[in-house]
Amino acid sequence: MEGVVGIRTNDFVMLMADMTAAQNIIIVKNDEKKIYPVSDKIAMAVTGESGDTHQFAEYIVKNVQLYKMRNGYELNPKAAAHFTRQNLADYLRSSTRYHVNILMGGYDPELGGQLFFMDYLAAFKEIPFGSQGYGGMFGMSVLDKYCRDDMTVDEAYEVMEKCVAEVQKRLIINMPNFHVVLVDKDGIRELPQITPITVANKFK
Repeated sequence: MEGVVGIRTNDFVMLMADMTAAQNIIIVKNDEKKIYPVSDKIAMAVTGESGDTHQFAEYIVKNVQLYKMRNGYELNPKAAAHFTRQNLADYLRSSTRYHVNILMGGYDPELGGQLFFMDYLAAFKEIPFGSQGYGGMFGMSVLDKYCRDDMTVDEAYEVMEKCVAEVQKRLIINMPNFHVVLVDKDGIRELPQITPITVANKFK
């Protein structure tokens, strides 16, 4: 019952995740942040079992930070994604596997924005845009139609709003708040949350 969306352009990556924490049919809270800053220019959106998502995300974040402390430099987005995928694969073959799905995005000074798709079976793919979860599935057609490599931040944010409008229109599950994060050459910063109210009159 979750949804995360990611968009990569030449200059940045934008990630969006719903903020609903639910247990079965009960909504626990509507302000859960599912996007984790991994390093100064890398972030990942995580969905799956609530305990697994937080524990695995914290494990990845702390180990990437440990690598920087030991070596004096940060992993680039692709290296961090490969490290994450390797851990997913290792835990998949153990008795303590993690049921998590990930979109990891970051900014590389040489390559620009980068976005990576990983699922709980340790599948891995670099993508121009993507989604995870029920909410994400309804946004794929919107992403396919509007995403371009040369989009501006405002254009990418509007595409995210279109995805939320599509989710609100077609998905029976209530997802009232969406957290949006931008990763570019200046680092990670949060953008205004997207809610049904903000998109109600904008897209009909």
